[in-house]
Formats: sequence, C-alpha cells, structure tokens
Amino acid sequence: MEREDILLMIPGPVPLHPRVLRALSRPMIGHRSKEFGKIYDESRRTLMKLFETENEIFVITGSGTAAMEAALGNLLKPEDMAVTIENGKFGERFTLIAERYAKVRPVRFEWGMPIELDSVEEALAEGGAKVVTMVHNETSTGVKNPVKEVSELAHTYGALFIMDGITSIGGDTVMVDEWNVDIGIAGSQKCLGAPPGLSAVSVSDSAWDAMVENPPYYLDLRAYRKSAAKEVTQTPYTPSVTLFYALHEALRMILEEGIEARKERHRRAAAAMRAAAEALGIELFPELNSITEYSNTVTAMKIPEGISDRDLRNGMLELNVQISGGQEHLSGKIFRIATMGNFTERDVLTTVQTLERVLKEYNIIKRIGDGMDAASNIFSR
Repeated sequence: MEREDILLMIPGPVPLHPRVLRALSRPMIGHRSKEFGKIYDESRRTLMKLFETENEIFVITGSGTAAMEAALGNLLKPEDMAVTIENGKFGERFTLIAERYAKVRPVRFEWGMPIELDSVEEALAEGGAKVVTMVHNETSTGVKNPVKEVSELAHTYGALFIMDGITSIGGDTVMVDEWNVDIGIAGSQKCLGAPPGLSAVSVSDSAWDAMVENPPYYLDLRAYRKSAAKEVTQTPYTPSVTLFYALHEALRMILEEGIEARKERHRRAAAAMRAAAEALGIELFPELNSITEYSNTVTAMKIPEGISDRDLRNGMLELNVQISGGQEHLSGKIFRIATMGNFTERDVLTTVQTLERVLKEYNIIKRIGDGMDAASNIFSR
C-alpha cells in the first residue's frame, strides 16, 4: 500500500508542492509549439538568475548525471587530460565519467575531508589539464567546497572549470560568472523543488570555443544551442514536456519567494539542524578548513554509539519521516538529513522531534526537547 504521509527529508528527490503536482497534470502540448517555447524561455531566464550568469543555459531531459556527462563529453578527447577533485561520491562520479572520454588525474581526499588547494595545484602543475571538475555541495558528506579558489587555480594553469551545483543552485549562493565557472550544472529534483528528470547546463564563451568535434549525440550542447536559437525556442530532441511544466512552476515559486529569501531559508534550516545535533550530542561528519564550509542543504552526522543505522532510519520511517544513510563505505557510519527545496520550518522541527523520539527509545538521550529547543532558537533569531 502506498504511503502518502511520509515527510521526505532526503537529499533529493524532494517533496513537491501542490502547485508543482498540479502542473504535472496539465494537458499535453506539442514540444515544438510556441507554448512550449515560452515555458522553456521563461525557465531559462529564471535559471540564469539562480546561476547568476549571463551565459546561455539549456535544459536537458536527463538527471544531473546527464549534465555531468554533457559537460565532460563536449570538452574532452581521448588525448586530453581532466583533473578531477574528489572528497565524496559525486566528485568520484566526475572521475568515472571523465575516464570514458579522456585521461584523468584525480586529486583524492578522504570523503568528508576538506579540499587542500596545495594538492590541487600540484596536480595542475604537472601540466596538460584541459578541464578541472569539482562538486560545489557534496551531499554524500555534507560539505561545501571552495569553488572560487579552485576556479582561480584552474584558470591560472589554463584549464576550463566545471562545477557541479546540482545540490546548491536554488538553495545557496552560486555565482557562475563571478567565480568564472565555464560549465555549471543544476538538477531539477534538489533545491529547485521540481521532480527528477531534468538538468540545466550553463556554458561560457571559453567552453564553446573548446568544444570537441564529435560530442555525445544526445548530450551535444551545440545541438541544444542551435535549437534554442530557432524562431520558436525548442530542444533538439523530444523533451519531457510534463517535467518542464513542473520545473516552470517550481521556478515561478522561487521568484515569488525571492531568491535571497530562499537562500536564507535554506541557511537557517541547516543551521537549526546542526544546532539540534550539537544539543543531542551527535557529532557532525565532515571536517572543515578555512575555505570549506558545512553544506546549507544537507547535514551529515555520525551515527551515535548504541544504535545502528538500520534502527535509526527505520525508527524514523515508522514515525513517517524518511532520512538517508551513508553511501558506499560510509554506509552504517553516518546519516544525512536534507534541508532542501520545498521544506518548511515545521518540517525541520518535526524531523528533529522524530529523531529525538528514536534516540530516546534506544537510551541515547535521557530526555526529549533539547534538540527542539536548539533548532527553535535558530529559527527565532
């Protein structure tokens, strides 16, 4: 039996607002029609505001990983070199994708550890890098990486910079132009508050100039550019029209909320979750340095002694709140709670209260309320 009462507090997909759900049920239209072209144009203009860019933006029917592959597949030939920065699962994914197109020089850090610029520069100083990739907000570990500093290093050594902003764009400050990001990407099912299945890609002039002659067929960014320049704006291949309906409505809601207000809502919620963790004696997972910050869209915490990952997450699910565990070698060691997209303060407080109930059941904490008080104090400021 389907459960419709689950509070989804995982790092994507996020709960859908009723307006977005209603948009999904609109009648079908032609994907080459003026009506679709208007939806696409308006969506692209709003995305430019969220990316803080004057670069062209295109929307691919495909999840964020499709956009990651589009970025790399359009720039890399077998003889090229990609420097890929990893400190979590999605940084590692950039490496795995790049290996299918070119030579790769990974710069690896332990998952959850901060990026050290000296190590990045050492890799670049070896020479030959055409691109550098990095994840801005690494949801597998709850850490926000230093885009501006790494981009500066990449360009100092003559490389293009590719940024995964899939879980930060729409929920945190992202400045594609100011940070000199050559290709930036976002995903629909994260901070944008839309269903999974779409991704957005921004492309700089330098990136256009560096495109390969034979890119992936479906992910050919020049084809997206050509189609978007037609009298009636369109995509080169059949898009998921219903997902565009939903994205369009979700982006309208972002403008109504106000972009700065939305970022502040995400910031306060993440701060409230961290405050609750501290009050409950739960250790945050990632380690920081002077240029690394905690994520504003997901909080990664170590599982307290005395309770298993399974008991913690299943206990919360039985109380109608779904959270995430650790990925790969972090499975069973950490848990993650998202503050991403269409959540409310009440959702955050409900999640904290539910966490407290489970911890109390397993005698991890002696009383219920300390986490709620800490989180409420953040929201009351």
